Amino acid sequence: MFFMQQLIEFVGNHYILSSIWVALALMFIFSLISGRLSPVKELGTLEMTMLMNKQDAVVLDIRPQPDYRKGHILGARQVGAEKMAKGDFSDLEKYKDKPIIVVCAMGVSAKRTASQLLKSGFNQVFVLKGGMNAWTSASMPVAK
Repeated sequence: MFFMQQLIEFVGNHYILSSIWVALALMFIFSLISGRLSPVKELGTLEMTMLMNKQDAVVLDIRPQPDYRKGHILGARQVGAEKMAKGDFSDLEKYKDKPIIVVCAMGVSAKRTASQLLKSGFNQVFVLKGGMNAWTSASMPVAK
């Protein structure tokens, strides 16, 4: 009971700070729920490596060409973001039944592309959690 009185007093005295805290908590909960319900699944570097080795997964790097040239995952195909934004997946039709892993710099823009691929009829689409930043941080091999 005493705790509730203190909490109410705190919220009354610091309503802006309390509002910010509530907003952050709601954003965190929304992020967790949307991640669980999303049809696009995220893979860690170990899971991605296993998928590449055992199921011959196709890695699509959607970063700009200069970033791709600085370093990319071995065997990754660089695909222009403008093509992906337009939904032009004609070059990828032959990989429709293979696992496809979409990679960007930090894993954020790859989710949009992966969602578009799923809507276009690709069966197994994944995103590298953390993108190339996670890949290089894990000291995984990079081609230049």
